[in-house]
Amino acid sequence: MKSLKHKITRLDILIFLILTCVCVWIAHRINVEVHYKWNWGVMPQYLFRLDATTDKWFPGLIMQGVFITLRLSIYSTIVAMIFGIIMGLFRTSRSPFKRLIGWSYVELIRNIPILVWIFIFYYFISDQFFPIIGMDHLKKSTSGRFQDMVSFIFISPTHFPAFLSGMLALGIYEGAYITEIIRAGIQSIEHGQWEASAAVGFSRYQQIRHIIFPQAAQRILPPLAGQFISTIKDSSIVSVISIQELTFQGMELMSATFLTFEVWITVMVIYFLICLACSLMVERLEVHTKKSMA
Repeated sequence: MKSLKHKITRLDILIFLILTCVCVWIAHRINVEVHYKWNWGVMPQYLFRLDATTDKWFPGLIMQGVFITLRLSIYSTIVAMIFGIIMGLFRTSRSPFKRLIGWSYVELIRNIPILVWIFIFYYFISDQFFPIIGMDHLKKSTSGRFQDMVSFIFISPTHFPAFLSGMLALGIYEGAYITEIIRAGIQSIEHGQWEASAAVGFSRYQQIRHIIFPQAAQRILPPLAGQFISTIKDSSIVSVISIQELTFQGMELMSATFLTFEVWITVMVIYFLICLACSLMVERLEVHTKKSMA
């Protein structure tokens, strides 16, 4: 196949000029009509700050939120993968009962708004379950070394119950979409693969493990990576239950400094850079997957 050459057309130039005019118009409205006073000089200290006593750099409020957002997204994706693989196998099972469980999970979660699901899980599920297992006493009943470990891996013990609730709620929600990705990947494998593996005496489990899933994995990796990007963006929703991720820190900082535009533009750029980096990695993963399948 001949490589396609990307050229800048007149339409591209026109779109660029239109977007530039829109940005200039918005800036004019902010400066002239709203009389907003920009103050970008104070923003770097909320990214990284220098401690005068130790002469070391520490993350500011915004970067602390970035780290929590990344942790929340990674752990939620792990939870989502667990639910997605199990329910994806249920969706393709021979058992009508397992298929019913998988179908009920997907349809229930996907047809509930994520904000409503976060509230339901936080106030009606975790709020009743966590006290039973002693989660509220984590700060008082554990050693300082354990608390430091929890703070390093997850979040401070004071906010750990809310973090765990948001992580599970987000993971279960995203798991419904991963379930469909797994199901589609398994069902995309040709029926002859099933017949050939059954002919040599493989059990259903051996068919899935040794024949079907390795082939399906190549097809589902790119959409799974795209789902991780979606999880990063959806993680901003958990700010409503006071998890100190990026969006929550942005709201707190805006309330304290009244730097509305500076704060939210910075938050927007950070989200964009994180998601863009993940998108580029997904593109490289797709190219590598296509080459390995060729």
